Amino acid sequence: MILLLGASGYFGRAFGAELRWRGYDFIPLSRRALDYTRFEVLFDFVRRRRPEFIINAAGWNGSGNTDLAAAARAEYLAANVILPQTIARVALMTNTAWGHVSAGAIYAGAKVIADGRIRIERDLSRLELRELFAARPECFFGFTEWDAPNFTFRDAAHNFFSGTKALAEEVIRGQTRAYVWRPGIPFDDRPEAGNALAQPPAAGIASLTHVGDFVRACLNLWERQAAAGTYNIVNPGAVVLEELAGRCGRMAAPVVPAACWNRGAEFYHCAGKAVRSHSLLDAAKLRAAGGELRPVAEALAETLERWRGTPALAVA
Repeated sequence: MILLLGASGYFGRAFGAELRWRGYDFIPLSRRALDYTRFEVLFDFVRRRRPEFIINAAGWNGSGNTDLAAAARAEYLAANVILPQTIARVALMTNTAWGHVSAGAIYAGAKVIADGRIRIERDLSRLELRELFAARPECFFGFTEWDAPNFTFRDAAHNFFSGTKALAEEVIRGQTRAYVWRPGIPFDDRPEAGNALAQPPAAGIASLTHVGDFVRACLNLWERQAAAGTYNIVNPGAVVLEELAGRCGRMAAPVVPAACWNRGAEFYHCAGKAVRSHSLLDAAKLRAAGGELRPVAEALAETLERWRGTPALAVA
């Protein structure tokens, strides 16, 4: 039996659908059904039900007026840091394998080769970098699992969401039976605020992750008993986000309800206080484990086709 935490969220629903398709016996839990944020509650539940695997798809991405007031900060910390720490303790004490949905947003930028040298460029919205990417995408490389995150509370530029996600990884690091799954900017054909296709237009270059591909790769790693640890899980290739937003805006009918755009704007702008990061991630480790995803161009073409399709988006 598998225990799925955060079953009602964006990633949680995708995990639930894939688990059902694979025929797994699983328990989908939301906080309304069981307050698994409390250590004694989760420990007692796991000890009695003895799941063979725990999936943590819970987290706080922000909603409403997320202007980083004290209440918002507390919500972020509770969901994105304290909860993973609680699950880690329970998993260790019950010897249970588990997986945690992290975020590629703990990085900003990419490794870029220019003038015969490789350097880290943090701001991929700069026009000269977008022009270089259009002309020579082979000069851009993503961060690996061995690169230290650079969009955290320790860095001058960060947002609270990214800071909490990076802090959670520090809490989990070293657990021998824990998987940390890092998606790029997520997308699929569900019109929800967590979907990249439902976000306000942005400037930059980024790695994207099809949510369905993501959950399949996560479960495959566990099923194949791949080594525990951190995995970047992105669709190969990178996307110029302005082109993506332009293609979605030219759809025959609105793709996403206006309310979703409003919630996305509130989260990413955070009353003008938050900084948004875009990054490229290297998924070579996932590929070595036999879990490579399909190219992002293919995944986007299928997704956009489901939304009253248009010709495929040009990506590298």
